[in-house]
Amino acid sequence: MNLRHSFLAVLVAILWGINFVAIDLGLHTNGRDVPPLLFVAMRFLLVVFPFIFFIRKPDVGWKPIVGVGLFMSAGQFGLLYLGMALGMPAGLASLVLQAQVLFTVLLAARFLGEKPSRRQMAGVALGIAGLAVVALGRSAVAPVLPLMIVLAAALSWAVGNVVARHSKAASGLGLVVWSGAVVPLPLAGLSLLADGPGVVWSTLTDLQPATVLSAIYTAVFASLVGYGIWNRLLSLYPSSDVVPFTLLVPVVGMTAAWLVLNEIPTPAEITGGFILLLGVATAVLGVSRKRPDAPVVGPALRV
Repeated sequence: MNLRHSFLAVLVAILWGINFVAIDLGLHTNGRDVPPLLFVAMRFLLVVFPFIFFIRKPDVGWKPIVGVGLFMSAGQFGLLYLGMALGMPAGLASLVLQAQVLFTVLLAARFLGEKPSRRQMAGVALGIAGLAVVALGRSAVAPVLPLMIVLAAALSWAVGNVVARHSKAASGLGLVVWSGAVVPLPLAGLSLLADGPGVVWSTLTDLQPATVLSAIYTAVFASLVGYGIWNRLLSLYPSSDVVPFTLLVPVVGMTAAWLVLNEIPTPAEITGGFILLLGVATAVLGVSRKRPDAPVVGPALRV
């Protein structure tokens, strides 16, 4: 990968890492908590409109479009925002969400017949050990439920990766926009049921600037700009050259959370996070560019 494209890959990692802080600032602003499912619906409304009128529908059936929308978009982000609303720190969320790589390897082996290499299975084992250390460290200082919810978000993302892989349109920006159309109405409806019409209405009629700016950043910069660059890089280089840059996302996310939100992870969380990233790196770097049928381990990354 040439220097310019390497710089673009690093830029994407920075955009995606900062995204977690943007989400946190949007969820908690001026002493008010924005309903997380409503916030996700707002984000994807901005992802879809007006871009759906200018970007062609991907050349796949409606089933994969709906599947990606339900799992990679609604499921992943609905659970991520919920976990963060319940107290999951932004920096730690950026780290734990990397478990999607490990889940994707296992699900691709089960449902796509993509047999993982020994190195990838070693990476999965390392990653699971790291997650266990993070969970133990987290349970010592705070409820572990938000962490479990973010892990569920990573699993939903992995399911979406497998659906996108099977559709043969995993890198399409059109798939992002058109599958995003699945998200706003169902999650807005769930927010009405979970939070109540009064809370939803009061949130919409008194939107804070931080919430609006957060929604714009997550939709435009994290989803459309970030994924547009990512899509271009994947069209030019093997995924084994591009995907390792995603390991920078939690580094940026945790650093930004420390600088902006004063989040300081515990020693156990740092240790477990290092082991988790080591496992992810082992799984990602274990993909040989000579094996086009190797399991997809994260090229659909977007936050």
